[in-house]
Amino acid sequence: MMEMQDGVELCFPHLSNSSCKKPVSSLSELVLLQVVLSSISVLTVMLNLLVIISVSHYRQLHTPTNILLLSLAVSDFLVGLLSMPAGIIRNTSCWYLGDLTCFIFIYFSFIITSASVGDMVLISIDRYVAICDPLHYPTRVTERIVKLCVCLCWLYSALYSLLFVKDDLTLLGKHNSCYGECLIFIDDISGSVDLVLTFILPVTVITVLYMRVFVVAVSQARAMRSHVTAAKLQLSVTMKTKKSELKAARTLGVLMIVFLICFCPYYCVSLAEADLLNSSSASFVYYLFHLNSCLNPMIYALFYPWFRKAVKFILTLQILQPGSCQANIL
Repeated sequence: MMEMQDGVELCFPHLSNSSCKKPVSSLSELVLLQVVLSSISVLTVMLNLLVIISVSHYRQLHTPTNILLLSLAVSDFLVGLLSMPAGIIRNTSCWYLGDLTCFIFIYFSFIITSASVGDMVLISIDRYVAICDPLHYPTRVTERIVKLCVCLCWLYSALYSLLFVKDDLTLLGKHNSCYGECLIFIDDISGSVDLVLTFILPVTVITVLYMRVFVVAVSQARAMRSHVTAAKLQLSVTMKTKKSELKAARTLGVLMIVFLICFCPYYCVSLAEADLLNSSSASFVYYLFHLNSCLNPMIYALFYPWFRKAVKFILTLQILQPGSCQANIL
């Protein structure tokens, strides 16, 4: 009776006074938004799954840098599989999945975000050592060390994310004002810590390292051009290695720039709007933040021939042939 008088629909009509109101929007707009966002979610899952299969299956791709890309692809895959669908539900409809599912969604969203940022920092460190200290790179950055760093990154993300869900551990849904809501509440102290550790510090490290990488890469490129006619036979292997490293630095530099373009608006807007995570007016930066997970594998396809070749092998089912993991993919 109440909902009929107000002219609005409730998420749980039988609960009347304690139910949330359904988001008000036209059916056509709602359907269009859900179709577009769902398509991006599916595309994100499929593209990152191709990256995961490629790097995991082909032994030639088991390099320190690719292990970091694999970790990033896993976090991007989880964004498309978990964060995007749950975010679509939160922003376009009522939450019918219960408080426990809401808690799991929030917790995993923080873990995935933190792990993605950590992977980006590790990638920038990897490129810094490869370009600025190439002689010690093979001994300092090994597969074993990188795998350990990746495991520590995810462990840190899981423990760090408990900072934001500690209140909900004692009472699920304690911050929800009505049934049909899935709110993320971050107090001022936790918000400040997150701003420093997940935004200011990582962005500073990434920017400083890549500025240094850019300067050294430019000087190395000039040096290679100036010595291209001198001692060709002696320098051929070294120059080929340097060109490969410079190309990798350029590709991962593009990856970093796209990450910052998608990442920075989210935290910049959150500084101006305290309740960003629960605000429909700031949903654009939320979707832009997650769009980065779909763009990353597209960057690989654009700049990495090995990824295009691996995708061709996967789609043509050549990956199922005996000994395919030993195939020449580079």
